[in-house]
Amino acid sequence: MSRYEDYHAVSEAYDETRSPIGTEILLTCLATADRPLPELRLLDAGCGTGAYSRAMIAHVGRIEAVDLNEGMLSVARAKLAQEQAAGRIALHRASIDALPFGDESFDAAMINQVLHHLEDGSDPTFPGHARVIAEMQRVLRPGGVLVINMCTHRQLGDGFWYYDLVPEAREACVRRHIPVETLETILVDAGFELRATQVPLDAVMQGDAYFDMTGPLKESWRKGDSFWALAPPDQIAAAEARVRELQAAGALEAWFQERDERRKGVGQFTFFAAVRLDA
Repeated sequence: MSRYEDYHAVSEAYDETRSPIGTEILLTCLATADRPLPELRLLDAGCGTGAYSRAMIAHVGRIEAVDLNEGMLSVARAKLAQEQAAGRIALHRASIDALPFGDESFDAAMINQVLHHLEDGSDPTFPGHARVIAEMQRVLRPGGVLVINMCTHRQLGDGFWYYDLVPEAREACVRRHIPVETLETILVDAGFELRATQVPLDAVMQGDAYFDMTGPLKESWRKGDSFWALAPPDQIAAAEARVRELQAAGALEAWFQERDERRKGVGQFTFFAAVRLDA
């Protein structure tokens, strides 16, 4: 349900540079639900190509995975065909703010790198986020765990070396990411209690591909981060020209190392674990 990225167009190349990160943290959070992990009924809200579902499927009882983009779901169906046949997972085309499930249907829910696609941040109350959190509250049982994986504003500023190439796109990206304080307020107002926040400092979004200093020159590499969809063609061209300029001057590695050093202190992602309180 992205408001700016054409995920149907990028779905086939998406997994080339993306892998689920922080899965150990995610499992630790899910294990705090009031039902044993192997019996857990888990909602993957905004499942994309199913990377996180595949990472969790061996540890939980059953997953209901939801995404609005048919291209991403097609990749997920192919990836999880055996698990679907075994009845371990079902994939649904739906919006995460209007889920096709009854009240109190799940023991846990996860939202991984989805919320910034909901709205552009022009309304500081983030009503689209509030609708999604309210829907999570509806479908979770009391005591159910909600885990949100997102970037903080500081992580957007210091966690991705290539964001310096297109500062205008970074500013647009920051606007789309809800401030932590606002997210916490929405969670509390919806009937959740925030229990923990954790940052996987060593994990990077694109795995080994993240360290490819010439990555911004390749369209397939750029498709691994929706950040680039916020940059018009002229800004992408300027970013490519800057990389080539640094490369020709023999300065690209030093430029990369200087900027990537900041990531090591802040990470790229934060996991927020909240529990649905009794109504």
